[in-house]
Amino acid sequence: MNSGERKVIHIGLPELGEEELIELGELAQKVIIEHIFDILSRSDVKDIEVTTRINRDETLDLEIEVYLEVPVFVRVDVDSLISEALERAYESVEKKLKALAAKG
Repeated sequence: MNSGERKVIHIGLPELGEEELIELGELAQKVIIEHIFDILSRSDVKDIEVTTRINRDETLDLEIEVYLEVPVFVRVDVDSLISEALERAYESVEKKLKALAAKG
């Protein structure tokens, strides 16, 4: 069984520096991978890919793509798991942005 999902978060903070933007993408990836492996063991995952892209126009958009493939015998709702991981990533990015805004 495999599944994928994409979520775009409209951030709206174009004044962030490149290093901070990279940190946001890395934070989102880390949170997603940690959440998936909190639920599944490494042997339950055939393939996982987390991609983040940051687009900076009038707003700042963080695009996250998650692809997760598990063997058919693994009883897990892959779509729900990905959605939960994306939600946790969103919360972490939001918390980080609030911290950055407080510093600035």
